[in-house]
Amino acid sequence: MEYRPFGQTGMQVSAIGVGCWEIGGGYGSIEETQFIQAVHRALDLGINCFDTAEAYGFGASEQSLAKALGNRRKDAVVVTKFGVGYKEAPNFRDSSRQRVRVSIEKSLQNLQTDYVDVYMVHWPDVNTPFEETMRALDDLVQQGKARAIGISNFRLSQIEDSMRTRRVDVAQYCWNMFDRRMQKEIYPYCRAQQIGVMAYGSLAYGLLTGAFTADMDFGTDDWRARRGRMGGINLFQHLFGPEYFPRNLQVVEELKAMAARYGKSLPQFALRWTTSNPVISTALVGCRNVAEVEDNVGALSWSISAADLKEIDAIFARHGVDPMPDAWLERD
Repeated sequence: MEYRPFGQTGMQVSAIGVGCWEIGGGYGSIEETQFIQAVHRALDLGINCFDTAEAYGFGASEQSLAKALGNRRKDAVVVTKFGVGYKEAPNFRDSSRQRVRVSIEKSLQNLQTDYVDVYMVHWPDVNTPFEETMRALDDLVQQGKARAIGISNFRLSQIEDSMRTRRVDVAQYCWNMFDRRMQKEIYPYCRAQQIGVMAYGSLAYGLLTGAFTADMDFGTDDWRARRGRMGGINLFQHLFGPEYFPRNLQVVEELKAMAARYGKSLPQFALRWTTSNPVISTALVGCRNVAEVEDNVGALSWSISAADLKEIDAIFARHGVDPMPDAWLERD
């Protein structure tokens, strides 16, 4: 297993991590017994980073992860998030001091642990001063309830505002071949400040598995079937909307051929691309079963040539797919 520094936290994380959104529901179907077996296999293979959130089923994902880790909790770097999904809050977001206090206790109970390795703000709450949130998070570190703190989906100006009160240890953003917005401002800043970076959506929410077809039926309970906006971002329309989905599938077919030349599966090829960015500490990917975990680790210990990295960009351009459109950016 390849390990990388988690920013300046002193922790080392596996270059491939496990994202636990799926087990919380609303993201395809996944069986808990198979998930638990997959987590066990991930640990055996040296994968140590596991990312979940309060909003992933409001406790369901955290509870399933706790069952899966069991007495191997000490072998894992556990990351969870709070701050989004509250029906009573403006824009469904709340990062107030009181919310921090309440949410951390719920998460610790769900995870059956007395601390988390990283506690993160899931989405920026513009109605709460960032100073208030950061002081509350720092209190958790002082109390031993979190080893480090972080942010997810913040704009650069919001990270800078937060850093004036307390250092941001870890940042989490979407990063894959279809979504490269963060290379404009966010990743250069994280590199300069030595902030650990978690990449989510590494397989473009399944698009880069190569398993989708033009008549794909995600099912009514899957968010990808809504083909609209989520969290104020138009990203999902650009991936799965009727205007873009057919072109994206054409890109995927060409990427499959490139992966085959390396003797790799498309997910392995896509994950290698994601982890090839030196700013990335860990690339998160869901795991429904043991076979997926074993396939994912095949993304390590090899590289994509510079010529093929350019060819990947040419494939996107050839099909008129822009991985960095401003239209994807969030507007509060």
